[in-house]
Amino acid sequence: MADKTEVAVYYFPNYHQDEVNERRHGARWNEWALIRAATPRFPGHEQPKVPLWDYEDEADPAVMARKIEAASDHGIDCFIFDWYWYENGPFLHGALERGFLQAANNGKLKFSLMWANHDWIEIMPATRHRPLPVVAEGTVTERQFVEATDYMIRHYFDHPSYWRVNGGLYFSIYELMNLVKGLGGDLAEVRRILDDFRRRVRQRGLGELHLNAVVWGIANLPGEEKIEDVNGFLDKLGFDSITSYVWIHHDEIPHFPSSDYAAYRDIALRNFAKFTEDYRLPYFPNVSMGWDASPRTIQSDVYDPIGYPHTPILVGNTPEAFREALAYAKAFIENHTEPRILTINSWNEWTEGSYLEPDTKHGYKYLEAIRDVFKG
Repeated sequence: MADKTEVAVYYFPNYHQDEVNERRHGARWNEWALIRAATPRFPGHEQPKVPLWDYEDEADPAVMARKIEAASDHGIDCFIFDWYWYENGPFLHGALERGFLQAANNGKLKFSLMWANHDWIEIMPATRHRPLPVVAEGTVTERQFVEATDYMIRHYFDHPSYWRVNGGLYFSIYELMNLVKGLGGDLAEVRRILDDFRRRVRQRGLGELHLNAVVWGIANLPGEEKIEDVNGFLDKLGFDSITSYVWIHHDEIPHFPSSDYAAYRDIALRNFAKFTEDYRLPYFPNVSMGWDASPRTIQSDVYDPIGYPHTPILVGNTPEAFREALAYAKAFIENHTEPRILTINSWNEWTEGSYLEPDTKHGYKYLEAIRDVFKG
């Protein structure tokens, strides 16, 4: 086994100016607007969260350089950027392309992509009315898949900081059922298209791909569809590994409006052994820092348990409670996982209450928990 556990943190890039957002929400809009507007939904509910670094533009290379510095100094090895490309083209690429790739210190941190190919629903903010409107469908045709993956090959994969796992370029896919449906529904055909993606990477002289699948048992966003036979499904498609995005994809938060983080954490950590045993492919454990999607709801509406983002909220997710999850994960990975990789949700899911970036209450304490556990 490798000596070191690599820590890869999901990065949600909706805190910069994007022309698609501007067409929907108005000039200069980004998701900081929801954070500023957040209010407590029950006594003791800690909202709004206030970023220590202010409501900054992540597409500014100097701003991103500070994030890179903080991440690398505190034991994080990689940002896994949530990456969006719909049938009508790219979305939310500014944080990566104008920010990370232009930052002077991007050699200090690896980066990779997770194709967030879920339906984009109107949750900025969400009304109580169901079903929520679908703004863009996550399925893409073969023509669009080839265009998107050719774009990745040209713009990212040859960068010296692109993350490799077992020598392969790490590329993760969030919604596998959307992938299959968009590519026609036949697994043999999808395998042919994925094999062609691998061939195009090799043809470019970049070596091999490492295809990672995000797998869950509970749909979170409307329209998500779980895989029933994970082993058979991924074997037919030729994937290389499995991980998770967030704990609530696997276990319901038991109480509304709030549940204790430590009690829920202890439920979630049991999945490490279960998934490692159940899945034939290597499973990379996942730790979530918290959960609170209430900023994505209309604040004047009553907060009832009517489905995402009106979901239960984790409370008591202190840096100390988070540190305990990390320590358990490190010990488990060192004894059971090869290659040694941990994914964390997340660097900046501020509107889902799962972020490592410093805030005005805890400062750098969540980052320090990672440093203390993984850098000693």
